[in-house]
Amino acid sequence: MQIRRTFHFCASHIVRNCTSKRCATSIHGHNYEVEVFVEAHRLDHAGMVLDFGLFKNEIAGFIDAFDHAHHFWDRESAEFQKCIISTCTRYVKLGFNPSAEGYALMFHLFLDAIVCATEFHNGEAPLSVSSVRVHETNYGYAQSFKADLQNPHLMRHISLESVHFSAGILEEMRDPTLLDKLKLYYNLRACALIPPKKPFLAPPPLSQIH
Repeated sequence: MQIRRTFHFCASHIVRNCTSKRCATSIHGHNYEVEVFVEAHRLDHAGMVLDFGLFKNEIAGFIDAFDHAHHFWDRESAEFQKCIISTCTRYVKLGFNPSAEGYALMFHLFLDAIVCATEFHNGEAPLSVSSVRVHETNYGYAQSFKADLQNPHLMRHISLESVHFSAGILEEMRDPTLLDKLKLYYNLRACALIPPKKPFLAPPPLSQIH
């Protein structure tokens, strides 16, 4: 079973190497919509896949970090990067070209990693992000699926190391250590014999009927 939650952010970018001249050569912006699909194969004690309120924690914080910022590929010229860094408080340096497809894959990777690194306390089944849609406009979107995260051709530039937030963004995040916690958890999990403690904690329900 799946549930869907929608998020929004505004940002600017340049999509290098594309055939549309305006997109490839000029800074421009979009009002992005991100649809996150979460799936489970049983329901929790409340009869839900996941309480929608829990999306407001690390998932919302991560997506909001992209809002009102300029996003740029780390292959931009040193001169261009210096200009952005010296004039923008909020910017995101990316290890991939910031196309809608790149965003869909990146958000899918990070949001699924966040869900899997969260300790839940209401009988939730194992959860995963099954799909992510990213709309740049109201007439088209890019969508990623679970299998895409295992495709080396799609993911060759996208990893937990491919997103770097500016100091101005980190200062405004509810948890400025979110990325550090996420990377440390998965680094430990890759080499530890015993699974490490999950870094994110979902609050338990206020009351339950048994």
